[in-house]
Amino acid sequence: LKIVIKMSLKDTVNTNKIAFFSTQPYDKTFFNKYNDAFGFELDFFETQLNPQTAALIEKALIVCVFVNDIVNEAVLKQLAEKGVKIIALRCAGFNNVDLDAAKKYNLKVCRVPAYSPQAVAEHAMAMILTLNRKTHKAYNRVREQNFSLNGLLGFDLFGKTIGIIGTGNIGKAFAKIAIGFGCKVLAYDIVTSAEMEKDGVRFVSLEEIFKSSDIISLHCPLNDQTKHIVNKESIVLMKDSVMIINTSRGALIETAAVIEGLKEGKIGYLGIDVYEQEEKLFFRDLSADIIQDDAIQRLMSFPNVLVTAHQAFFTNEALTQIALVTFNNIQSLLTENDIENKTALLV
Repeated sequence: LKIVIKMSLKDTVNTNKIAFFSTQPYDKTFFNKYNDAFGFELDFFETQLNPQTAALIEKALIVCVFVNDIVNEAVLKQLAEKGVKIIALRCAGFNNVDLDAAKKYNLKVCRVPAYSPQAVAEHAMAMILTLNRKTHKAYNRVREQNFSLNGLLGFDLFGKTIGIIGTGNIGKAFAKIAIGFGCKVLAYDIVTSAEMEKDGVRFVSLEEIFKSSDIISLHCPLNDQTKHIVNKESIVLMKDSVMIINTSRGALIETAAVIEGLKEGKIGYLGIDVYEQEEKLFFRDLSADIIQDDAIQRLMSFPNVLVTAHQAFFTNEALTQIALVTFNNIQSLLTENDIENKTALLV
């Protein structure tokens, strides 16, 4: 490769080395599988990246991180001092990265803006169907030779109103699935989509989403405007027994407010694949531990709550795209100091 990025530490930094953090076995499988075409040196760490673990990096030009890694100014300062030049996110979200600090320390930051949006959209619908028809409970019952139907009553999804907050690639894919089930689809986004409107989606105000939807599915990014978009005030506006699905970012939901809504019966169903404090829990086996997070324990105690551990993205197609796009982003930055897909380059 022709290296364009100028290295002040060229004698001590390996320009072909990538240090991975928050590595799971499947990360190693997919990145090793597709590395043959790129020839990078891969260094995998299971631990989260944070101010303490940044010291593990040795002679690496590139650091690859995931959703729950801590990439604040303190960490970025350490990385810059170690000669790191590229932060490659193997995910779409980047709210865990201090982009201003990255600019300050002259670090390039890239991401995977889209990787099989159908994977997340399909998981959102799977959560809806599971909560509604209680297939997870039926499975356990039958295994115990309990063939009773009592307590498994659901409702027809056909004809129900589904409100989608956020109509990016995932929101669009989810809308198509909902339309396929015969649902009425409402949507809210700062930018409307003529394509979705042609398919029958009606764009309305956020207040209308809350008031008119039988099911609300969150597909927006996390920022100052969307943090706790589901809160005490918005829950009051919702229909009684509303179903809320979140496969986007945990902090879109104010956990305490949702717990109260569940206790009062205002929220009839809750499906979350993400959680506000998930970095302390998800992607780990804590089956033998005492979990100290009272909020998640309370949520899991409700019979009408379904929690999955950030698995919506977890398909063969998505992991393939994540590996290939991440490698291509890095290669483009090394050879051209730029990325053709501008939405992939954050700094």
